[in-house]
Amino acid sequence: LPGRRAVPLRARDRARARRGVRAEGSEALSAATGAETTSPGTPGAISRWLPVVAWASLISFFSTDVFSGDHTGGFLLPFLRAVLGWAPGWAPDLAHAAIRKLAHVTEYAVLALLVARALDRPWRTRDAIAAIALAVCAVHASLDEWHQTFVPSRVGCVADAFLDTFGAALALALLAFVRSGDAVLRTRRPATV
Repeated sequence: LPGRRAVPLRARDRARARRGVRAEGSEALSAATGAETTSPGTPGAISRWLPVVAWASLISFFSTDVFSGDHTGGFLLPFLRAVLGWAPGWAPDLAHAAIRKLAHVTEYAVLALLVARALDRPWRTRDAIAAIALAVCAVHASLDEWHQTFVPSRVGCVADAFLDTFGAALALALLAFVRSGDAVLRTRRPATV
């Protein structure tokens, strides 16, 4: 077409991949063969998976004796009693328990987003990415709770594994919602006069 410049195939494919459209050419070939190719600006496997491993390791560290309820209560309860001095005597203990459960949700929400980022490849659908990320988080949560059964000051709890998985699902649902809003904004056309 006159007035439009030709866009090289690879640049067009990268733009399509950013929009979630399936790749063509060499990227489609790599998807079919299972080989990974990277284009400029696309993170490699190490830069995609290193944050996942680091965060999962941090979660495992949080499952040690250092972050047991007794230890976190040692520094959180005095603070909560000072802040909630006007509240009934049970309020700081309830706030401490709520903070610990919120930590479960937050830890696994971050893990889910990191896993989804690591899995995000042009040939994978967003639904597949979310399903795999949720499964990875659920398995890690289960193994983490199992690990806590070996720590004397901790108790492995199935409810906490479900809470962790809920945190992952919540983050992935929010990600899907944000991405769907982006798609709607990109497809709107300006009104013509």
